[in-house]
Formats: sequence, C-alpha cells, structure tokens
Amino acid sequence: MIEIKVKKLICDIGKRVYEKGFVAANDGNISVRISENEFLITPTGISKGSMTPEMIVKVDHQGNALEGDFKPTSEMKMHLLVYKERPDVHAIVHVHPPYATAFAIAGIPLNQALMPEAVVFLGSIPIAEYGTPSTEEVPNAVKKYVHDHQGVLLENHGALTWGRDLEHAYYLMESLEFTAKINWIARQLNGDRELSKKNVERLVEIKSMMGIKGQSPAGVDTPENIHAQKVSGDTKISLSEGDINKIVDRVTKNILDALNN
Repeated sequence: MIEIKVKKLICDIGKRVYEKGFVAANDGNISVRISENEFLITPTGISKGSMTPEMIVKVDHQGNALEGDFKPTSEMKMHLLVYKERPDVHAIVHVHPPYATAFAIAGIPLNQALMPEAVVFLGSIPIAEYGTPSTEEVPNAVKKYVHDHQGVLLENHGALTWGRDLEHAYYLMESLEFTAKINWIARQLNGDRELSKKNVERLVEIKSMMGIKGQSPAGVDTPENIHAQKVSGDTKISLSEGDINKIVDRVTKNILDALNN
C-alpha cells in the first residue's frame, strides 16, 4: 500500500516537472528510496508527464530490476551513487530546467549570495564536471559534491537535487531554477550584487539552527565549506566564481574603453 502511494507521488511530481517545462519529451528521471536496499525509479523512454504508477520500476542497490515491466532509466547509476553516499537521502530529482541548464552549459555555478532564501534553504550549487549520460562518468563527477551540497548542476546536461523525501527534493529543484532565473535577470541589469559577508554569516547561523545542510556561499567559514576545501586540498578561502566573473567583466570593460578612447 505504501509503495502504491509513493508511485502515485512520483507520477504527480513527474507531471509537475513536465508542466513547468523542466523537461521535454522523455527527459529527466525521479527516484525514491523505500528501504535500505530498494528503490522506486522512473522508466526509460517515457514522458514524465504521462507516467502511471504501474510504469514505475523497483530496483535494488545494484540496479537489478525487482518489479515492473519497464526498463529503469539509463541514468540510474547517478541515483544509486547518491543513495550509497548519503544514507539520509530518500529521494532524487533530475531534470533540465532552462535557466539552471543554461548556467550548467555556461559552466557557471550558482554560488552567489544574492537572496536570503537561497542562502538558507538551497545553499551553494556547484558544477559537476561533464560525463557521458548512463556511464560511470556522471556518478563519479557527482560524488565529489554529494556530501556538502543539496544538488548540483550537471555540466552541459541539467540539474540534480536530492532530499529527505520526494517533496523536499522537488522543491529544492524549484528553488534552484528560480534562483538561476533571478540570477540571470540580475546579470542583464548588471545588478547581481551579493549580500555582505556579515549578512551571509547571520543567514548561515539561521540555517545552522534550522539544521539545514548544504554548503554556503564561498568565503564563509561553515563546517561544510571547510570540509569541501579540505577535500579539494585547499584550506584557504578563495574567490567565488561570481567574484572571478565580475573581475573578468571589469577588466574586459576597461580594455574596451581604452581601445575606444
């Protein structure tokens, strides 16, 4: 009975991502952990907007199909890697939302502290290096970021979020796409001004009190940030991608102004 409810919820979330334009045709995949070694996952070759509960496939932790007449998504390895690394994660959403995917194609992470809500509830979203879909390259790229973030942008591919349950994973994806859209609009206005370090630190305190995981914007000493820096072999605070982009833009503008004068 519980599995039927989960399958229906997966189909409901599938319709939501399809209607919002987060996927086209048969793109995207969704999964839910239902026990330590059992998972429900969407089938390959089926539109997320037209799935029915009987299409959802049950697999084990090695990707073997246990129940269902359909073949599971070819990107199942990416899901299983996240579940293996994060026992606290119980649901995953992978889609191609336009603004977030555009940032993924441009190679720009969503790590600027632009809005309080994004700092607290979403955190920093890095770029997982490109990997050929359905191969081990994708899970290997995601693995470096899975412990310190709530999602990633998949380079030239799309976005991936994971959460304590399916609603949580889905709303993280909504927040990710909304943050990417606001970020893009602000850049068109040359107004992607970040919150001050002091204000970000206060937001991180709120985040910590709420028990929300996920790395915060660069430059703030949180346990997640320090751990991520140690994993990369660098314990120093470095410039964020946003800082680097601003510096490059200013230098480029100065050069063009000099050439035109």
